[in-house]
Amino acid sequence: MAERALVLGGGGIIGGAWEIGMLAGLVEAGIDLTAADTVIGTSAGSIIGARLASGVSVEELYEGQLDGAPVLDVKVTAGQTARFLWAALGSRDPRRSVRRLGRAALASRTVPPAAVLEAVGTLLEGTAAWPERDLRLTAVDAHSGDLEVFDAASGVTLPEAVAASCAVPVVWPPLPLTGRQWMDGGSRSTANVHLARGHHRVIALAPIPKAVGPHPDARDQGAELAAAGALVAVLTPDRAARKAFGRNMLDHTRRAAAARAGRAQATAWAETAAEVWGRARADAPAPANLGTALR
Repeated sequence: MAERALVLGGGGIIGGAWEIGMLAGLVEAGIDLTAADTVIGTSAGSIIGARLASGVSVEELYEGQLDGAPVLDVKVTAGQTARFLWAALGSRDPRRSVRRLGRAALASRTVPPAAVLEAVGTLLEGTAAWPERDLRLTAVDAHSGDLEVFDAASGVTLPEAVAASCAVPVVWPPLPLTGRQWMDGGSRSTANVHLARGHHRVIALAPIPKAVGPHPDARDQGAELAAAGALVAVLTPDRAARKAFGRNMLDHTRRAAAARAGRAQATAWAETAAEVWGRARADAPAPANLGTALR
């Protein structure tokens, strides 16, 4: 059994900022999650995972959330939101739901796929090659609804894999790769915690625990891994963080607030994270809430 897996879930620009804040706060507490043997990224988590696995420090990522510089500005219209919800909530069957979402994504007129690749390249800030470390990025086939895991052996470039993982249905077009059309890796599961099966210690950051529709909750997926014998913690935003998020997870003006909220919340989770990750911290305060810590 492999030792440690870090799972980074989707959550847009704001959820990603919270994840970076959590990582920074845990590093400050002496728990370096970037030492994971395997990094699994979904949607926004794929961008963070790619940069971390490529050697960018957590502190550098954190400072980047505070500089106030504008990042990718994605506008989501009321019509797009309605089409997304209509597709995702139109069936109680998980497979039918994700296929409906895929059809809606394929039918939507948005930007060209090349524009998505260009935008992702900007977010990666020069990270272009697959790292030597075990990095796994998720995407969903827009036709079949099947989940795919891209890695260095998949025959796609790192920016392509990240762009596929970030292709939010109806907002961005499915990305054509390997003869198939790929949409956001969080379309079925926002964090895909189940992909960490086979690892002894698992910590997942899930800014949005559950996808819209009849799909699994990241915390339930973590519980299944724990039942199979792994040490697992699924960390989700607390009330203060959710307030910092606001209602639009793509509102880049809230990045700094979300990152700071994540860093502050990390203090409450430090003891749990240390226990799961394999490092005791006798001097740390007990976490305020163990409701989403699964061991």
